[in-house]
Amino acid sequence: MSTPALIPMIEQLISAPSVSSISPNWDQSNEQVIGHLADWCRSAGFRVEVLPIPGHANKFNLVATAGSGPGGLVLSGHTDTVPYDQGRWQSDPFKLTERDNRLYGLGTSDMKAFFALVLEAVRQLDLKQLKKPLILLATADEESNMCGAQSLLDSNRRLGRYAVIGEPTGLKPVRMHKGIVMHVIRLHGRSGHSSNPALGVSALEGMYRVIGNILEWRSELQAKHRNPLFEVEVPTLNLGHIHGGDNPNRICADCELQIDLRPLPGMDLAGLHDELSQRLESLVAGSGLSLELLSPFSGVPPLETPADSEIVTTAERLTGHSASAVAFGTEGPYLQQLGMDTLILGPGDIDQAHQPNEYLGLERIEPMVRLLQSLIRHFCL
Repeated sequence: MSTPALIPMIEQLISAPSVSSISPNWDQSNEQVIGHLADWCRSAGFRVEVLPIPGHANKFNLVATAGSGPGGLVLSGHTDTVPYDQGRWQSDPFKLTERDNRLYGLGTSDMKAFFALVLEAVRQLDLKQLKKPLILLATADEESNMCGAQSLLDSNRRLGRYAVIGEPTGLKPVRMHKGIVMHVIRLHGRSGHSSNPALGVSALEGMYRVIGNILEWRSELQAKHRNPLFEVEVPTLNLGHIHGGDNPNRICADCELQIDLRPLPGMDLAGLHDELSQRLESLVAGSGLSLELLSPFSGVPPLETPADSEIVTTAERLTGHSASAVAFGTEGPYLQQLGMDTLILGPGDIDQAHQPNEYLGLERIEPMVRLLQSLIRHFCL
């Protein structure tokens, strides 16, 4: 079996649904995508491992290795996509469609097409000549719970010295990004007839005080932490969802608030959680309210790769762009914890990610293939 041509590879990856979501109604296996990549990598001369993810049925990572020894380069991406907006696409999101010099489809930019570009770059190289290993890494569920990257971390899997993650950056290197942590805050009071406030304890009024306290905390964090390399140079905290009560004439017994916090490099997720917990516990003490503070997933730490790292300086030289900082999160911190200096660099645009009519411009393909070949030659040949 030979590796298909580039466009048919992208076509097959897009046509294999692999949505990941915290909602069971949307969540799908990535097995078909992993199967395609495993077959193509074997044909290209890689040694292939397909790794089931413990505790997550029908979810898999793939590690494909060429060459051996210490060091080397990891080219990494996630195989899943976000859900899609039915009825808002001009074409089938699972059918690669070319128009206006663009390839449309769910995952073209974020980021299934990256795997096909890696294999296209490798097609023109002699893997038998590798002096250091080249590894293609494909993970599961980056868009939902990071279980693919976390399982690599849990197994302490050693892969390479440098890593490039092909997330959409418009062919410009990124060495820093903010972290992501989400919290669910629940207050429990006591219902009662609204004609007499003494009959109950209002969770809704308690949440009003909680929101004020959180906004004060946000101001404190933004006064203390600042990095001008980011477009939004302070940590952000968004009040994303609130629900409480059931009727105007009943005292609200339960109220829930969901928030999103994006910390800068140098800010510790566990420390932020503890600080928020202590603030809110002090706030509700003696009020008759009980507090729950939950996190729907463990969060993504911020990423910072040193400016003088060889992966950064090499990518800057090859692209002609200084490495920058972005607000979105990636699997980079997990790879960093496995001992790899990690750079984010891909052909798509983040403005296309998670949007109807997602596309990859055809003009990005050849430059990305050449860039990947140059990185492989530098770090592996």
